[in-house]
Amino acid sequence: MRGLKIFTGTLAGLMIIIIGALTPAAILIPDFSFIPNILPLKISWQLPSVLLCAIVCGPKPAAIASISYLTIGIFYLPIFHGGGSIGYLLTPEIGYLIGFTPASILTGALAKNEKTNRLIRLTLISMLGMIVIHITGIINLLWGGLTDRWSESTIDLLISYSLIPIASQFLICPSIALISLAIKQILFIK
Repeated sequence: MRGLKIFTGTLAGLMIIIIGALTPAAILIPDFSFIPNILPLKISWQLPSVLLCAIVCGPKPAAIASISYLTIGIFYLPIFHGGGSIGYLLTPEIGYLIGFTPASILTGALAKNEKTNRLIRLTLISMLGMIVIHITGIINLLWGGLTDRWSESTIDLLISYSLIPIASQFLICPSIALISLAIKQILFIK
């Protein structure tokens, strides 16, 4: 029975991540007119989907789903935010994608506690998962800079891959918490 739970969680998580990678992120800005102001963010729901999967499905299914997502994107289909293929292993983005696995394990493990079914705690857990992904990506950028793998400077890569997008990614963390709480209540997950 436990194996079935992990298997279904993995499949659901993989579908969440793939759909999230194809969905652009935006914020609705309240206005007094009847025309909604939508501010598009320069990110997709790829990274938040990994964290959502970890919070809802748990650490094991989320880790398996993120590894499956990486495998499919590298060897089969271009499902990453910027495409995909075996050539993706040589890009600066691969460090951030590899960070999906440790972030999903940590986020899922922290979210398993029953006391974390609160909006603020789940938001902070999501932010911690984002930080883990960025640390992994930054390590890859620094390593690539030391070995001269990148044509751009390491500082430019750090700015474009971490410093600029992290603010908008942190803005999505409360949404991750809200959606995960709603899904947990709908599915009767404690």
